[in-house]
This record gives sequence, structure tokens and C-alpha cells, in this order.
Amino acid sequence: MASLTLSNVIKRYGHGPKANQVIHGVNAEIADGEFIVIVGPSGCGKSTLLRMVAGLEEISEGEIRIGARVVNHLEPAERDIAMVFQNYALYPHMSVFDNMAYGLKIQKLPKDEIRARVEKAASILELSHLLERKPRQLSGGQRQRVAMGRAIVRQPQVFLFDEPLSNLDAKLRAQTRLEIQKLHRDLGITSLFVTHDQVEAMTLAQRMIVMNAGVMEQFGTPEEVYRRPASTFVASFIGSPPMNLLRDAPGGQPGRVLGIRPEHLTVGDHGWAVVVEACELLGAESILHVHLGTERLSVRVDGAMHAPTPGSTLHVQPREECIQWFDADTGKRL
Repeated sequence: MASLTLSNVIKRYGHGPKANQVIHGVNAEIADGEFIVIVGPSGCGKSTLLRMVAGLEEISEGEIRIGARVVNHLEPAERDIAMVFQNYALYPHMSVFDNMAYGLKIQKLPKDEIRARVEKAASILELSHLLERKPRQLSGGQRQRVAMGRAIVRQPQVFLFDEPLSNLDAKLRAQTRLEIQKLHRDLGITSLFVTHDQVEAMTLAQRMIVMNAGVMEQFGTPEEVYRRPASTFVASFIGSPPMNLLRDAPGGQPGRVLGIRPEHLTVGDHGWAVVVEACELLGAESILHVHLGTERLSVRVDGAMHAPTPGSTLHVQPREECIQWFDADTGKRL
């Protein structure tokens, strides 16, 4: 196991004035054993950043350290990392055992050690009864566990996960998230996990890097990112529904954007007069979609509340202590 340090990491494609810069000076100190999630929308640079750590992409400027070693110019096989991909990348003609053992055989480890490592990983991932099966005989969740097992047996210093749950259905994604959490508790290996799913990020991360157009917008715990977003981008990306951002809120301040989470708006007899557009019943809670003048807001309410009629008027009161302000020009938190 090892720490991971990114120092002013930049990535450009091409050279000279026409070069396209896609990663803009990322800095992050990741402690030994931390589980870090890199989250952001499609095209924000999160997978590129992960691939630079893996050695699958060259960095244009900056430095990447794994432990005490600068790995900028090391091949992927020399970096002591293990990667789990979105598409599993299993050999279809090999058994589960052989898929998990393949990398160790390439390293020419003794057969007894290979078997011991594979059987230990299979036990952790509840795959022991599937070791003789081929990938085509497995479910999507089982295939992903085999891919994780292949990484575990390597006993690397760093795990890299590139959207490994994207091909699973909702139920399997939730189940596999729990398995990954347990795996990290058991092994304690430094991990980078890339996802576009902010629910995955919030549930898995000890700390998270929020990326936007190649820029690290915020690096903090899920609670910090949710409760004190560094920018309007973070506020609008993290949270379901996201934070309400109003430029023309009643009592607002010039040059500022008011931010308020849907759960921090209370329906009552006083406050902002809003017009109901729709109501989403989600079981224990409901989400009201309303208009405040030209602004649209979401309001989280108890699911037992009688659903208001679309077109009707309600009053909602923001909790003053939960209001947040952002610069209208830069989007940065004030």
C-alpha cells in the first residue's frame, strides 16, 4: 500500500498554440489506504486523470507519485497498480480461476502461491463455488466480482476503478457498492474510483474529487461537498435533486446567486409564493417542482403530505441558516 500524490498534473493533446488542454493542473494528496472517488459529467476528464495515474496516458506537465516514487515515465506494469474496467475485460475461454490467476502466471509466481492468492480472493468475493465456470456462465455482477478478484490477487499498492458498475442494473449496482466498501475495509488498499454517478460517489468516497471541464472544482469529504459546495457547478451536480440556484430570489443580493437545498425549504403559511408544476411521489418523500417567477425550484417534502394540484399556489420558507451565496460571475462560493 502507498500514498498517491498528484502535483500540478496537466494533460494536453497536440503541441503549440493549437494544443487542446483537457486537464488543468490537478493537485491532490491522497493518504495511504484512502478511498477516493473522482466524479463528474461525461467529458470532464475524470477517466483521463485515472489513465494518467495508471500509465495508460502520458502526462504533459506535473508529477505523479505512488509512495515515494515518481512514476511519470514508468510503464503501467512497473507502477504496482491494478485496474478494474467497466467492461470486465475477462478472457472468455478461461475459467474464473484462470482469469484471476493469469497475471500471477505471467509474473511466474509458484503454483502454490497462485492458488493460495486466488482462493483467498475468491473467498472474500464469494466466488469459491464458481472457480471452474467460464465468464459466459456468470451474471454481470459475478463477472464484475471476478474482475475485482483479478485485481486483488495482484496485491497492488493502488486500486484503480474505471466506472466498474456502469453495466449493472440498479439492484446489482447497489449490492456491488456494498461489496466494494467491504473489500476496502478488509484490504485497506489506496483506491481511485471513477464514476459519473453522484450517488455512487457520495456512498463510496471517503473523499471525492469533483471534476468539471478538466478542472478540479472541489476535493473534500462527501459531507463537505454536499453541505458546502465550492461552486455553483458542484452545487448543481451533487445532490438529487440538486441545490436550487436562484439569481432573482426575493431579498437577494446584487451580483450573488442564492443556493438552497430542496430539503431546506419548508411548506407553510409564509414565505415565497410559488406555483406548483408537478409532484413526484417517491414513497417516504415527495419532490415538488415549482416556479418562483421565472425561476424553477425543487422542494423535498414528507411523502405523507397531500399532493398539491398542478397550477396551485403554495408558500415555501427557506431556512435562513442553510442559505448559501455564490458569485454570479465566477460561480465560486462566497
